[in-house]
Amino acid sequence: MELEKMANGHHESDIIRENGFDALDKMTEGDTFLPSKSNGKIETQFTDFEGKTSFGMSIFNLSNAIMGSGILGLAYAMANTGIILFVVLLIFIAVLSAYSIHLLLKSAGVVGIRAYEQLGYRACGQPGKILAACIITLHNIGAMSSYLFIVKIELPHIIEGLMELPKNSTPWYVDGRYLIIIVSVLVIFPLALMKRLGYLGYTSGFSLSCMVFFLISVIYKKFVTPCPLEEEPSYNKTVLTELLTYNSTDDMCEAKLITINPQTAFTIPIMAFAFVCHPEVLPIYTELKNPSKKRMQNIANTSILAMFVMYLLTAIFGYLTFYGNVQSELLKMYSTKDTLMLCVRLAVLIAVTLTVPVVLFPIRRAILQLFCPDKPFSWVRHISIAVCLLILVNILVIFVPSIRDIFGFIGATSAPSLIFILPGIFYILIVPEQQEPLKSRPKIQAIAFVTLGFIFMIMSITFIIAEWITGVKASGGH
Repeated sequence: MELEKMANGHHESDIIRENGFDALDKMTEGDTFLPSKSNGKIETQFTDFEGKTSFGMSIFNLSNAIMGSGILGLAYAMANTGIILFVVLLIFIAVLSAYSIHLLLKSAGVVGIRAYEQLGYRACGQPGKILAACIITLHNIGAMSSYLFIVKIELPHIIEGLMELPKNSTPWYVDGRYLIIIVSVLVIFPLALMKRLGYLGYTSGFSLSCMVFFLISVIYKKFVTPCPLEEEPSYNKTVLTELLTYNSTDDMCEAKLITINPQTAFTIPIMAFAFVCHPEVLPIYTELKNPSKKRMQNIANTSILAMFVMYLLTAIFGYLTFYGNVQSELLKMYSTKDTLMLCVRLAVLIAVTLTVPVVLFPIRRAILQLFCPDKPFSWVRHISIAVCLLILVNILVIFVPSIRDIFGFIGATSAPSLIFILPGIFYILIVPEQQEPLKSRPKIQAIAFVTLGFIFMIMSITFIIAEWITGVKASGGH
C-alpha cells in the first residue's frame, strides 16, 4: 500500500530529494510533485486525499476550531494581568501557535501524508501513532463535553428568560439533560454525518458570525453600562456584593496597565490554550484545494490573526466595562433580564454547538487511522463512530457532575502536548539530519519549543491540583 511505503520512508519523492535532482525545479503542476517550493526545494506530493475545500471555507473551519468557550474568560485574564501584559502575552502565544503549525506542516511535507497519527508513526513508530491518536481523542472529547456542558447549563436560563413559564413548575423543556439530547440529535448529529470537514465551512461561518454579534454587544455594553455598577439596579446584587468584598471602590473604575497577583499565573495557561486548533489543522489541510505548505500556513496565520483581534477586543471592552470586578465568565456579569444579552447568550450557545461537529472530525479520523488506516471509506463506520462519540459525550455531561475537573486535568496534559510537545518532537525526528542537523538553528528552536511545552504542562497540572486543594478556581477553557 502507498501509505505503508510512505510510513516506512520509501516514498519515491524521498529518494529523489536525497539525490537532489535539479530537474525537479522544472516540473509542472500536473507532474508527480506539487508546484510549490520551500527554500528552493520541491515539497512532497500528498497522495492521501484530493481536497476540494476552498481557501475561505478552510479559514472558517480553522477559525471555528480555534474559537472556544475560553473567550468568555479573557476579560478576567486581563483583569489579572493588566492591559499591557495581557497584550504582550497574547501576541507571544499567537506567534507560538503559528510556529507550532509551521512545524506540523513541515513534518507533513517530509512524510507525504497529512495525518497527525502518521506523523507519530513516522517519528516514534507504533507507540507514537497510538499516543497521538489517544491525545487527540481525549482532548477533543473534553472539548465536546465542555461545549455541551455550557448548553446544559445556559440553555434552560435562556428559555426561561425568553418565555413566561408557569409558576411553581419546571417543564421538561427547561431541563438541561433533555435539551442536550435534543440539540445533539437535531443539530450536531446531522452535521457530524458530513463526509468531509470542508462541508462544515458554512456552519463554521455562521458560528463565527454569532461570536461577532457577541463581540459587538460587549463593545456596545461598555458605553451604556454605568460605573460604579451599584448605580444600575438591574444587575445581580449578590454577585456585586461578593465582588465588592474583594475590590475597593478606588479600583472599581480604574484600568490597570500591569497587574501581578496570585491569579496572574493561573491566567497564563488559559491564554496559551486559547489558540488550540492543532488536531484540526491536518484534516483541514487534507481537504484543501490546491494544497501546499505555504497555502495552509496562510490559512493558519489568517485564522490566528482573526481570532487574535476578536480575543483582544473582547478582553479589552469586557474589562473596561467591569474593571477589577469582572468574573471568570463574562456573560455572568450581564443582567439576566436584558433581552439583548439573552440573545447574545443564545448566539454564544449556537456558536459552541456548531463547533462540536468540527471537533468531532479529528476524533473520528484518529480512530480510523488507529484501527483501519488502509480500508476504504465506509458509511457504516463513519456513522457508527459519530453515534458512539455523541452517546459517550452525552452520558458524561448528563451523569458526571465534575466533568470539568476530569477533563480539566486531561486538558492540562493534552493541550500542551498538541500545541508544543508533539509538533516539536515530530519535527526533530522526522526532518532528516542531512537536511537540518540537530545543532542547526531550526532544530534548536524546536527543542526549546518542546521544553516550553513541558513547562506549560507542569504549570497547568500544578494549577489544577492547587484548585482541588484550595478550592480557588481559575477561569477559562477551550
